[in-house]
Amino acid sequence: MVTSKTIANGILRALAVITGILLLLFLLYKIQSVILFLFIALIVSMIGNPIVKFLEKRLKFNHIVAVIVTLVFFILLMAGFIMMFVPLIVSQGENLSLLDTARLEADLVDLTERLKSYFSDHNIDIESMVKKSDLTSKLNLNFIPNFINSLVSILGNVGVAIGSVIFITFFFLKDQKLFIVNAKKILPNEHEDKILNSFRKINHLLSRYFIGLIGQVTILFICYLIVLLIFGVENAFIIAFITAILNIIPYIGPLIATVLVAILTMLGHMDPESQGEMLSTTIYVLIGYTVAQIIDNNITTPLIFSNSVNSHPLEIFVVILASGFIFGVLGMIVAVPLYTIVKVVAKEFFPQNPIVKILTRNI
Repeated sequence: MVTSKTIANGILRALAVITGILLLLFLLYKIQSVILFLFIALIVSMIGNPIVKFLEKRLKFNHIVAVIVTLVFFILLMAGFIMMFVPLIVSQGENLSLLDTARLEADLVDLTERLKSYFSDHNIDIESMVKKSDLTSKLNLNFIPNFINSLVSILGNVGVAIGSVIFITFFFLKDQKLFIVNAKKILPNEHEDKILNSFRKINHLLSRYFIGLIGQVTILFICYLIVLLIFGVENAFIIAFITAILNIIPYIGPLIATVLVAILTMLGHMDPESQGEMLSTTIYVLIGYTVAQIIDNNITTPLIFSNSVNSHPLEIFVVILASGFIFGVLGMIVAVPLYTIVKVVAKEFFPQNPIVKILTRNI
């Protein structure tokens, strides 16, 4: 028989559960930066794990030495990536300085005079309107120090993030076996094998996925570099590398890369001697980029992704598209890794489910 005391206990228990969930969500929100660092470090360790194994098995490195060498390699790679932007920024600044400023100034003066003439013909006193609006008093230049402070804060946060990710990655690579041993002590006995098997498969598949992603970016980089070198675009190596990296964002990344390469190609032809070739060279570069992206979308991407995570190309396309609609650009980036994790866990815990059997038959 249900009594008022039973109902009251049930309500209190439900309120306690809801409060606990809300507190947990609030805690996760507060430490979201830490979770992000752990997630990035996990991805880096998955990419670095095959390198560590190669150094240990083929070159007979000590485990600690192999981990340190792998981290140094990643740090040098990141430093090289950052340094690549310096000459590009300097070069584009020089190109902008080649603009015919006198002609631009004359065009602006001419435009101003035409506007004044237009307003005067329609009996509109624009000068008095500007004075009445008192725009100069409303102009607040406090944004300059605020911007500088924000920039310094961002640089500090980026430094902390990089240091944290490197530190966490070191222990992920160094103590991977220790984590498994400790996990066995915590996990319930009835699910221990399933969880550990899921972890091993996820680690294996995602390592292959991220290595495949690097392979895809490398192939695109080579294609882009060939196109830029053929048409004599300045800073071809840097531009090809940056636009290839953008391809990590499915579908949207190539569009951003195309717009970026068009802008940088035009900026590279600002000097009077080559301004006549600006439009034609940009069009040729865009055609070359389009061909490279068609090859990537129809040959490279399906082969690499389907083989690395053992999923059909149509599966990958639908998952990325659905994640993009629901979670935006970030969802498109993490769609394939998360889908792979879900498939592996589903196969371990629900192997008899007919849908799971169909989707995980190649895992």
